[in-house]
Amino acid sequence: MTFASLGLIDPLLRALDTLGYKTPTPVQAQAIPAVLAGRDLMAAAQTGTGKTAGFALPLLQRLTLQGSPVASNSVRVLVLVPTRELAVQVHKSFHEYAGNLPLRMAVAFGGVSINPQMMKLRKGLDVLVATPGRLLDLHRQNAVRFNQVETLVLDEADRMLDLGFSRELDAVFAALPKRMQTLLFSATFSDAIRALAGTLLVDPLSIEVSPRNTTAKGVKQWMIPVDKKRKTELFTNLLRKKRWGQVLVFVKTRKGVEQLVGSLLAQGITADSIHGDKPQPGRLRALERFKTAEVQVLVATDVAARGLDIDDLPQVVNFDLPIVAEDYIHRIGRTGRAGAVGEAISLVCADEVQLLAAIEALTRQTLRRTEEPGFEPEHRVPVTDTGGQVLKKPKKPKKPKVGGGRF
Repeated sequence: MTFASLGLIDPLLRALDTLGYKTPTPVQAQAIPAVLAGRDLMAAAQTGTGKTAGFALPLLQRLTLQGSPVASNSVRVLVLVPTRELAVQVHKSFHEYAGNLPLRMAVAFGGVSINPQMMKLRKGLDVLVATPGRLLDLHRQNAVRFNQVETLVLDEADRMLDLGFSRELDAVFAALPKRMQTLLFSATFSDAIRALAGTLLVDPLSIEVSPRNTTAKGVKQWMIPVDKKRKTELFTNLLRKKRWGQVLVFVKTRKGVEQLVGSLLAQGITADSIHGDKPQPGRLRALERFKTAEVQVLVATDVAARGLDIDDLPQVVNFDLPIVAEDYIHRIGRTGRAGAVGEAISLVCADEVQLLAAIEALTRQTLRRTEEPGFEPEHRVPVTDTGGQVLKKPKKPKKPKVGGGRF
């Protein structure tokens, strides 16, 4: 199968050829014809399988062929995403695919000045990629109108609900036209998202390229039991011993991110951070430094679990396990992308055993345990199974005997 056989127009085919796209991925092969036909769509595909092209390419073609004039402050295609990083990535993909097309596109997210975003909307846009909060800010200031929206795309909608965007999404849905094409794309679909789809989509085509809540086959996964207080020491030991190149590290809290970065810098290891408290220019600069190999280690909270598209990233390390089990899938999906091979290593302490059990139950696989010599934990990590059960409780330390002996 080729992209031409899917019915894409020549300007898009030339752009894909320039980008080195050879054959459609399974999600692209199924989604592109459906979107071209105007169908509502609910697609579940692992991250890194090319789902952005699955909706961007056919939408760009429809926008071009229909050629409808767009009014001032209006939008024809609206793409909603959960994070700033994903907004930038999706907007970049649209621009790359539309390099030979006369279409206007922009991106809008919080953490930066709203004025330049308002200026871009004045002439009207064919495509707007936005986070829910900033989109509502623009709408309340009459900077964007929804009456011309032909297609709504919800990318990583489950993550938007996880991040507490329910009210913002409800407000956006209430303001949108009653009749429009709606596309839901995500690596995982929670029950809440399936319920949401039931209220928004009309006779949708359902695509599930991979089983629900599965991890990419190209990612080798294992865990190392360790005491919490020795995680930093273990990580730096692995970094040097295994001669890792670039590593993306996930930490639970913003404070924990900065503590780890500080420790790495003190040891002469180049590192930078991405988290919610960091201003957007700083986050983009950290990502760019990592992409250009100026820094070896990028430490992030789950704000970066979706939306980071880094070529040839060999290692992802879960310094802390995620609170939400689904985030494990998105974290490790940063490596092993587009058919490449990657490694995902989790450093697990005893008090994370319930989080471990939840991940194994979700993915229906038990993470292989490998103890690192010299870092065997004093507080043992109980054995778990794919049913989410903790099979063995950690042994309580023996109490020392008191008195009564001869001297």
